[in-house]
Amino acid sequence: MKNKIILPLMILGFLMNSTSCSDDFVDRTPEYSIDSENYFNSETDYYNALVAAYDLLQSTYLNAMLGEIASDNTLCGGENPTDVIGFQQIDDMIHTPVNSNLRDLWGWMFAGVNRASYILEFKDKTDFPGKNQIIAEARFLRAYYHFELVKWFGPIPLKGDARFKIGDEKVIPRSPIEDVYASIEADLQFAVDNLSVTAPQVGRATKGAAQALLGKVYLYQNKFNLAATTLDNLIQVTGGYSLIQNYSTLFEFSQENGPESVFEVQYTDVEGAGFGCLQCSEGNVAVGFNGIRNYSGPLFSSGFSFNIPTSEAYNAYPAGDLRRDVAILNIETWAAQTGATYGTGNEHTGFFNRKYLPRVRSSQAAGDLNLTNPNNYRAIRYADVLLMAAEAFNRGGIDDSKARFYLNEVRRRAFGNSNNDITASGAALTDAIWNERRLELMGEGHRFFDLVRTGKAAQTIPGFIANKHEVFPIPIEEIQFSNGNWSQNPNY
Repeated sequence: MKNKIILPLMILGFLMNSTSCSDDFVDRTPEYSIDSENYFNSETDYYNALVAAYDLLQSTYLNAMLGEIASDNTLCGGENPTDVIGFQQIDDMIHTPVNSNLRDLWGWMFAGVNRASYILEFKDKTDFPGKNQIIAEARFLRAYYHFELVKWFGPIPLKGDARFKIGDEKVIPRSPIEDVYASIEADLQFAVDNLSVTAPQVGRATKGAAQALLGKVYLYQNKFNLAATTLDNLIQVTGGYSLIQNYSTLFEFSQENGPESVFEVQYTDVEGAGFGCLQCSEGNVAVGFNGIRNYSGPLFSSGFSFNIPTSEAYNAYPAGDLRRDVAILNIETWAAQTGATYGTGNEHTGFFNRKYLPRVRSSQAAGDLNLTNPNNYRAIRYADVLLMAAEAFNRGGIDDSKARFYLNEVRRRAFGNSNNDITASGAALTDAIWNERRLELMGEGHRFFDLVRTGKAAQTIPGFIANKHEVFPIPIEEIQFSNGNWSQNPNY
């Protein structure tokens, strides 16, 4: 069993925002009634609330999977063209405000915001040694959830260090994107200043994780000088991270929380769930969705054949790039080599997202095995940090030499030699870095947002409409609840 922050504990249902169903914290019998008058009286109370704030990270399986499906990397797949219709619509860029999957994403991320903000609302109630660590982690988590929300939906409501309550949607406006990013930056800077380099427990945020996310937030706003300084400080000063030289092992269980992991979402198979409450699972639900349909053979387990890589994505890797067959499984080649058998589903291309395919495991998980895969999600990898730093130094006109150095660190691992080093400068170097991000991070959920922030989405993603699809629609239920206070995103 993994030693990590996701731990069973008493009910913390008071932290739930409005979501489609309860999660594991809500479904337990309470030890006592919890409210602001009788909680946050001890270190244990703050710690338990922090565990609840981390818990919503597990629901970001949806963000990662849809970040690929919405891009040019993968097709939706599934059993047939109506299997999870919300995914299919996003893949085809015909999604509307009536989309249960976008509604879930909105609700789950705001549940995370609310849980983190509840800690911060009562941050001054009780003092104890080490409390600043918990406050800094709560601010990191709130920034993480806010960043997901602003990427997906643009302007969102903010409430500072307080929980959202019923009725707020009618009076609190959606804040401009600039204000949302300012809030995220403030939270992350506090986290950078107050978190330790080494996590007190596996899976918890560190100074390095906060620096990496802050650098990414700067990069998304084209604040290249700040991004370069922040990311370079992580690489040169904070340190502690390195590329795993054997890329083929990077996404196996043995390398979870390894030296390349800057921040990793923890999953386990000790507690199950059903399809009526996907976010209740302690397992990585996306992995089962990605799985090979009706598979029988070595290493992998069956799944539902969603998130299918395109042949164009597979062929984007040049000869000699060792990452291709780690990122994308060619099922025909694999079957010929191993004798494996498999079925085909909707939009079958012959390829699967190998990084996040379900692996055979000895333990029998509770609940549906497709929902309880324990594969951790590598939310921020050191290779991503190097490529973000390279982009910032290049696009900011700061230092192309350093940009090439960081880029080529990643490429030398990819090819196993220095024969494929990039020597370009200026705009050609920018293109090389962006292409490298696609190849290195294939299947990890970043592609759609990279295309949007770099202005490449309309010319790359089939069906993408400029000045519309850069963000997703606010769920229709939220617009209705706001009673006219919130307007819909443009052109939806």
